[in-house]
Amino acid sequence: MELEEAKEIIEQLRSKVIQQVEIKKEDFLTFRQVLIEQEDYKNFHGIAKHGGNIIYEYLDAPRV
Repeated sequence: MELEEAKEIIEQLRSKVIQQVEIKKEDFLTFRQVLIEQEDYKNFHGIAKHGGNIIYEYLDAPRV
């Protein structure tokens, strides 16, 4: 995954174009690098799956 692709996915989640996305284990560090730079990164909720993949969703309210 390239940084630009991660930015596009984050924007799609934020704008509700997609409800959730599964990030593969090997793409996690790239995706996370872009994610933590976002002002609203606490609105993104990640759910770890068996095998190391993570499903991300965008929440209307930031997580605590």
